[in-house]
Amino acid sequence: MEVPQEDGVRVHPPLLDGGDQVGVMAVTLDSVDDHDRRLLLRISGLVADLLVTKHGYSDLFFGVRRGEAMSVAAEIQWSLLPPLAMIMPRVAVAGILEPANDVGGDSFDYALNDDVLHVAMIDAMGHGLDAATMATVAIGAYRHARRAGIALPEIYDFMDRAVAEQFGPEHFVTAQMMQLDTTTGRAQWINAGHPPPILVRDHRVAQRLVTPTTLPVGPCGSVPRISELGLVRGDRLLCFTDGVVEEHKSGGEAFGEDQLIDCVNRSERTGRGIRAVTRSLSHRLKQARGGRTSDDATLLMVEWRG
Repeated sequence: MEVPQEDGVRVHPPLLDGGDQVGVMAVTLDSVDDHDRRLLLRISGLVADLLVTKHGYSDLFFGVRRGEAMSVAAEIQWSLLPPLAMIMPRVAVAGILEPANDVGGDSFDYALNDDVLHVAMIDAMGHGLDAATMATVAIGAYRHARRAGIALPEIYDFMDRAVAEQFGPEHFVTAQMMQLDTTTGRAQWINAGHPPPILVRDHRVAQRLVTPTTLPVGPCGSVPRISELGLVRGDRLLCFTDGVVEEHKSGGEAFGEDQLIDCVNRSERTGRGIRAVTRSLSHRLKQARGGRTSDDATLLMVEWRG
Protein backbone atom coordinates (compact mmCIF):
# COMPACT_ATOMS: atom_id res chain seq x y z
CA MET A 1 0.00 0.00 0.00
CA GLU A 2 1.26 3.50 -0.88
CA VAL A 3 -0.03 6.62 0.89
CA PRO A 4 0.89 10.14 -0.37
CA GLN A 5 2.15 12.45 2.40
CA GLU A 6 3.47 16.00 2.64
CA ASP A 7 7.07 14.80 2.81
CA GLY A 8 6.78 12.09 0.14
CA VAL A 9 5.16 8.68 -0.15
CA ARG A 10 4.60 6.24 2.72
CA VAL A 11 5.04 2.65 1.48
CA HIS A 12 3.87 -0.41 3.47
CA PRO A 13 5.38 -3.63 2.03
CA PRO A 14 4.28 -6.83 3.83
CA LEU A 15 6.76 -8.90 5.81
CA LEU A 16 6.19 -12.40 4.42
CA ASP A 17 7.59 -15.64 5.78
CA GLY A 18 6.54 -17.86 2.89
CA GLY A 19 2.76 -17.48 2.93
CA ASP A 20 2.57 -16.17 6.49
CA GLN A 21 2.47 -12.41 6.97
CA VAL A 22 4.47 -11.71 10.13
CA GLY A 23 4.14 -7.92 9.97
CA VAL A 24 4.28 -4.80 7.85
CA MET A 25 7.23 -2.50 7.14
CA ALA A 26 6.69 1.26 6.78
CA VAL A 27 9.09 3.37 4.67
CA THR A 28 8.78 7.00 3.57
CA LEU A 29 10.44 8.01 0.28
CA ASP A 30 10.47 11.23 -1.75
CA SER A 31 8.90 9.31 -4.64
CA VAL A 32 8.37 5.70 -5.67
CA ASP A 33 9.00 3.94 -8.97
CA ASP A 34 9.07 0.28 -10.01
CA HIS A 35 12.76 -0.06 -9.14
CA ASP A 36 12.03 1.19 -5.59
CA ARG A 37 9.13 -1.24 -5.24
CA ARG A 38 11.27 -4.21 -6.30
CA LEU A 39 14.03 -3.18 -3.89
CA LEU A 40 11.58 -2.70 -1.01
CA LEU A 41 10.13 -6.18 -1.58
CA ARG A 42 13.62 -7.67 -1.35
CA ILE A 43 14.40 -5.69 1.81
CA SER A 44 11.07 -6.63 3.41
CA GLY A 45 11.81 -10.30 2.67
CA LEU A 46 15.16 -10.00 4.43
CA VAL A 47 13.57 -8.22 7.43
CA ALA A 48 10.90 -10.95 7.66
CA ASP A 49 13.59 -13.66 7.69
CA LEU A 50 15.47 -11.83 10.45
CA LEU A 51 12.32 -11.42 12.55
CA VAL A 52 11.36 -15.08 12.25
CA THR A 53 14.91 -16.27 13.00
CA LYS A 54 15.44 -13.99 16.02
CA HIS A 55 11.91 -14.64 17.32
CA GLY A 56 13.11 -17.93 18.78
CA TYR A 57 15.90 -16.26 20.77
CA SER A 58 14.13 -13.32 22.39
CA ASP A 59 10.84 -12.27 24.04
CA LEU A 60 11.16 -8.77 22.58
CA PHE A 61 8.82 -9.39 19.65
CA PHE A 62 6.22 -11.04 21.89
CA GLY A 63 6.14 -7.91 24.02
CA VAL A 64 5.92 -5.53 21.09
CA ARG A 65 3.02 -7.38 19.45
CA ARG A 66 0.88 -7.85 22.57
CA GLY A 67 -1.71 -5.27 23.50
CA GLU A 68 -2.68 -6.92 26.80
CA ALA A 69 -1.61 -9.69 29.16
CA MET A 70 -2.02 -13.29 28.01
CA SER A 71 -3.22 -16.20 30.16
CA VAL A 72 -1.01 -19.21 30.82
CA ALA A 73 -3.43 -21.38 28.81
CA ALA A 74 -3.17 -19.01 25.85
CA GLU A 75 0.65 -19.06 26.09
CA ILE A 76 0.55 -22.84 25.78
CA GLN A 77 -1.93 -22.85 22.92
CA TRP A 78 -0.13 -20.26 20.80
CA SER A 79 3.18 -22.08 21.28
CA LEU A 80 1.55 -25.17 19.75
CA LEU A 81 0.39 -23.48 16.56
CA PRO A 82 2.07 -23.67 13.16
CA PRO A 83 2.20 -20.43 11.11
CA LEU A 84 -1.31 -19.00 10.79
CA ALA A 85 -1.12 -19.10 7.00
CA MET A 86 0.61 -21.15 4.30
CA ILE A 87 0.29 -20.21 0.62
CA MET A 88 1.64 -22.75 -1.87
CA PRO A 89 1.07 -23.23 -5.64
CA ARG A 90 -1.43 -26.10 -5.18
CA VAL A 91 -2.91 -25.42 -1.77
CA ALA A 92 -3.36 -22.69 0.83
CA VAL A 93 -4.24 -22.77 4.53
CA ALA A 94 -5.24 -19.97 6.91
CA GLY A 95 -6.44 -20.13 10.49
CA ILE A 96 -7.23 -17.87 13.43
CA LEU A 97 -8.04 -18.28 17.14
CA GLU A 98 -10.17 -16.04 19.34
CA PRO A 99 -10.03 -14.74 22.00
CA ALA A 100 -6.33 -14.33 21.27
CA ASN A 101 -5.23 -13.57 24.85
CA ASP A 102 -7.37 -16.11 26.68
CA VAL A 103 -7.82 -19.08 24.34
CA GLY A 104 -7.84 -22.40 26.17
CA GLY A 105 -8.88 -25.63 24.50
CA ASP A 106 -8.88 -24.87 20.76
CA SER A 107 -5.96 -25.55 18.47
CA PHE A 108 -5.10 -26.65 14.94
CA ASP A 109 -2.18 -28.09 13.05
CA TYR A 110 -1.20 -28.81 9.45
CA ALA A 111 1.68 -30.11 7.36
CA LEU A 112 2.30 -30.45 3.64
CA ASN A 113 4.13 -33.73 3.09
CA ASP A 114 4.94 -34.47 -0.55
CA ASP A 115 1.58 -34.12 -2.36
CA VAL A 116 -0.66 -34.52 0.70
CA LEU A 117 -1.88 -31.75 2.99
CA HIS A 118 -2.62 -32.97 6.52
CA VAL A 119 -4.92 -30.80 8.65
CA ALA A 120 -6.38 -31.18 12.15
CA MET A 121 -8.55 -28.95 14.32
CA ILE A 122 -9.35 -29.76 17.96
CA ASP A 123 -11.39 -28.44 20.87
CA ALA A 124 -10.56 -29.88 24.30
CA MET A 125 -13.37 -29.99 26.85
CA GLY A 126 -13.41 -27.37 29.59
CA HIS A 127 -11.54 -24.10 29.83
CA GLY A 128 -8.26 -22.69 31.03
CA LEU A 129 -5.14 -24.62 31.90
CA ASP A 130 -6.79 -28.06 32.07
CA ALA A 131 -8.16 -27.66 28.53
CA ALA A 132 -4.82 -26.36 27.25
CA THR A 133 -3.00 -29.37 28.75
CA MET A 134 -5.44 -31.77 27.11
CA ALA A 135 -5.09 -29.94 23.78
CA THR A 136 -1.30 -30.25 24.05
CA VAL A 137 -1.56 -34.04 24.40
CA ALA A 138 -4.05 -34.29 21.52
CA ILE A 139 -1.94 -32.20 19.12
CA GLY A 140 1.24 -33.99 20.18
CA ALA A 141 -0.39 -37.37 19.53
CA TYR A 142 -1.68 -36.16 16.15
CA ARG A 143 1.76 -34.96 15.05
CA HIS A 144 3.44 -38.16 16.22
CA ALA A 145 0.96 -40.34 14.34
CA ARG A 146 1.03 -38.15 11.23
CA ARG A 147 4.81 -38.22 11.07
CA ALA A 148 4.72 -42.02 11.34
CA GLY A 149 2.92 -42.00 7.98
CA ILE A 150 -0.16 -43.92 9.11
CA ALA A 151 -3.67 -43.54 7.65
CA LEU A 152 -6.50 -41.38 9.01
CA PRO A 153 -8.28 -44.15 10.99
CA GLU A 154 -5.02 -45.07 12.76
CA ILE A 155 -4.30 -41.39 13.50
CA TYR A 156 -7.72 -41.13 15.15
CA ASP A 157 -7.09 -44.31 17.17
CA PHE A 158 -3.69 -43.05 18.33
CA MET A 159 -5.15 -39.71 19.51
CA ASP A 160 -8.04 -41.55 21.17
CA ARG A 161 -5.73 -43.76 23.20
CA ALA A 162 -3.39 -40.92 24.14
CA VAL A 163 -6.17 -38.76 25.59
CA ALA A 164 -7.86 -41.71 27.36
CA GLU A 165 -4.62 -42.97 28.92
CA GLN A 166 -3.59 -39.53 30.13
CA PHE A 167 -6.91 -38.13 31.36
CA GLY A 168 -9.35 -41.06 31.61
CA PRO A 169 -12.39 -41.94 29.50
CA GLU A 170 -14.56 -39.24 31.12
CA HIS A 171 -12.50 -36.55 29.32
CA PHE A 172 -12.63 -35.93 25.60
CA VAL A 173 -11.41 -33.75 22.74
CA THR A 174 -13.55 -33.03 19.70
CA ALA A 175 -11.52 -33.15 16.51
CA GLN A 176 -11.59 -32.91 12.76
CA MET A 177 -8.78 -34.56 10.79
CA MET A 178 -8.37 -34.17 7.04
CA GLN A 179 -6.04 -35.27 4.27
CA LEU A 180 -6.10 -33.53 0.89
CA ASP A 181 -4.35 -34.92 -2.20
CA THR A 182 -3.07 -31.70 -3.75
CA THR A 183 -2.64 -33.30 -7.18
CA THR A 184 -6.23 -34.54 -7.54
CA GLY A 185 -8.25 -32.45 -5.09
CA ARG A 186 -9.57 -35.56 -3.31
CA ALA A 187 -10.26 -34.79 0.36
CA GLN A 188 -10.86 -37.32 3.13
CA TRP A 189 -11.78 -36.41 6.68
CA ILE A 190 -13.00 -37.71 10.03
CA ASN A 191 -15.41 -35.50 11.95
CA ALA A 192 -15.15 -36.42 15.62
CA GLY A 193 -17.74 -34.19 17.24
CA HIS A 194 -17.28 -30.89 15.39
CA PRO A 195 -19.85 -28.89 13.42
CA PRO A 196 -19.80 -29.98 9.75
CA PRO A 197 -17.33 -28.07 7.54
CA ILE A 198 -18.60 -25.65 4.91
CA LEU A 199 -17.76 -25.88 1.19
CA VAL A 200 -17.17 -22.52 -0.52
CA ARG A 201 -17.29 -22.60 -4.33
CA ASP A 202 -17.13 -19.61 -6.69
CA HIS A 203 -16.84 -17.29 -3.66
CA ARG A 204 -20.07 -18.32 -1.97
CA VAL A 205 -21.18 -21.11 0.34
CA ALA A 206 -22.19 -24.13 -1.76
CA GLN A 207 -23.16 -26.52 1.04
CA ARG A 208 -22.68 -27.70 4.60
CA LEU A 209 -20.82 -31.01 4.45
CA VAL A 210 -23.13 -32.97 6.75
CA THR A 211 -21.65 -36.48 6.93
CA PRO A 212 -21.58 -39.33 9.48
CA THR A 213 -19.74 -38.31 12.64
CA THR A 214 -17.44 -40.19 14.99
CA LEU A 215 -17.19 -39.92 18.78
CA PRO A 216 -14.63 -37.39 20.08
CA VAL A 217 -11.19 -38.74 20.94
CA GLY A 218 -10.83 -39.87 24.54
CA PRO A 219 -13.81 -42.15 25.34
CA CYS A 220 -11.80 -44.85 23.54
CA GLY A 221 -12.99 -47.57 21.21
CA SER A 222 -15.10 -45.75 18.60
CA VAL A 223 -14.75 -46.85 14.97
CA PRO A 224 -13.86 -43.76 12.89
CA ARG A 225 -16.05 -42.97 9.89
CA ILE A 226 -14.32 -41.45 6.86
CA SER A 227 -16.00 -38.96 4.51
CA GLU A 228 -14.75 -38.05 1.02
CA LEU A 229 -15.19 -35.20 -1.42
CA GLY A 230 -13.67 -34.28 -4.78
CA LEU A 231 -12.81 -30.58 -4.89
CA VAL A 232 -12.93 -28.28 -7.90
CA ARG A 233 -10.04 -25.88 -8.47
CA GLY A 234 -10.55 -22.82 -6.28
CA ASP A 235 -12.79 -24.60 -3.74
CA ARG A 236 -12.39 -23.67 -0.10
CA LEU A 237 -13.27 -25.74 2.97
CA LEU A 238 -14.04 -23.87 6.18
CA CYS A 239 -13.72 -25.78 9.45
CA PHE A 240 -14.72 -24.20 12.76
CA THR A 241 -15.23 -25.05 16.42
CA ASP A 242 -18.60 -24.91 18.16
CA GLY A 243 -17.66 -21.67 19.92
CA VAL A 244 -18.17 -19.88 16.60
CA VAL A 245 -21.87 -20.79 16.24
CA GLU A 246 -22.97 -21.43 19.83
CA GLU A 247 -22.02 -18.04 21.24
CA HIS A 248 -24.95 -16.04 22.66
CA LYS A 249 -25.35 -12.31 22.87
CA SER A 250 -26.55 -11.16 26.27
CA GLY A 251 -30.13 -12.44 26.52
CA GLY A 252 -30.18 -13.39 22.83
CA GLU A 253 -30.16 -16.49 20.65
CA ALA A 254 -27.12 -18.48 19.61
CA PHE A 255 -25.16 -17.00 16.70
CA GLY A 256 -25.97 -20.05 14.57
CA GLU A 257 -24.73 -21.45 11.27
CA ASP A 258 -27.11 -19.33 9.15
CA GLN A 259 -25.43 -16.14 10.36
CA LEU A 260 -22.03 -17.75 9.87
CA ILE A 261 -22.89 -18.62 6.25
CA ASP A 262 -24.07 -15.05 5.67
CA CYS A 263 -20.77 -13.72 7.04
CA VAL A 264 -18.81 -16.13 4.85
CA ASN A 265 -20.67 -15.00 1.73
CA ARG A 266 -20.07 -11.32 2.52
CA SER A 267 -16.35 -11.91 3.16
CA GLU A 268 -15.98 -14.02 0.01
CA ARG A 269 -17.55 -11.35 -2.23
CA THR A 270 -14.40 -9.30 -1.86
CA GLY A 271 -12.49 -11.90 -3.91
CA ARG A 272 -9.49 -11.58 -1.61
CA GLY A 273 -6.97 -14.28 -0.73
CA ILE A 274 -7.61 -16.94 1.87
CA ARG A 275 -5.61 -15.22 4.62
CA ALA A 276 -7.47 -11.91 4.23
CA VAL A 277 -10.86 -13.63 4.01
CA THR A 278 -10.24 -15.66 7.18
CA ARG A 279 -9.24 -12.59 9.20
CA SER A 280 -12.11 -10.54 7.80
CA LEU A 281 -14.51 -13.34 8.70
CA SER A 282 -13.16 -13.51 12.26
CA HIS A 283 -13.61 -9.74 12.67
CA ARG A 284 -17.16 -9.88 11.29
CA LEU A 285 -18.06 -12.67 13.70
CA LYS A 286 -16.62 -10.81 16.66
CA GLN A 287 -18.55 -7.64 15.77
CA ALA A 288 -21.77 -9.61 15.36
CA ARG A 289 -21.30 -11.03 18.86
CA GLY A 290 -20.81 -7.58 20.37
CA GLY A 291 -17.03 -7.89 20.57
CA ARG A 292 -17.10 -10.56 23.27
CA THR A 293 -16.95 -14.34 23.43
CA SER A 294 -17.37 -16.76 26.32
CA ASP A 295 -15.82 -19.70 24.48
CA ASP A 296 -12.91 -20.28 22.11
CA ALA A 297 -13.85 -19.60 18.50
CA THR A 298 -11.47 -21.02 15.89
CA LEU A 299 -11.62 -20.85 12.09
CA LEU A 300 -9.47 -22.87 9.67
CA MET A 301 -9.82 -22.54 5.90
CA VAL A 302 -8.21 -24.73 3.24
CA GLU A 303 -8.13 -23.80 -0.47
CA TRP A 304 -7.31 -26.26 -3.23
CA ARG A 305 -5.65 -24.17 -5.93
CA GLY A 306 -5.18 -27.02 -8.40
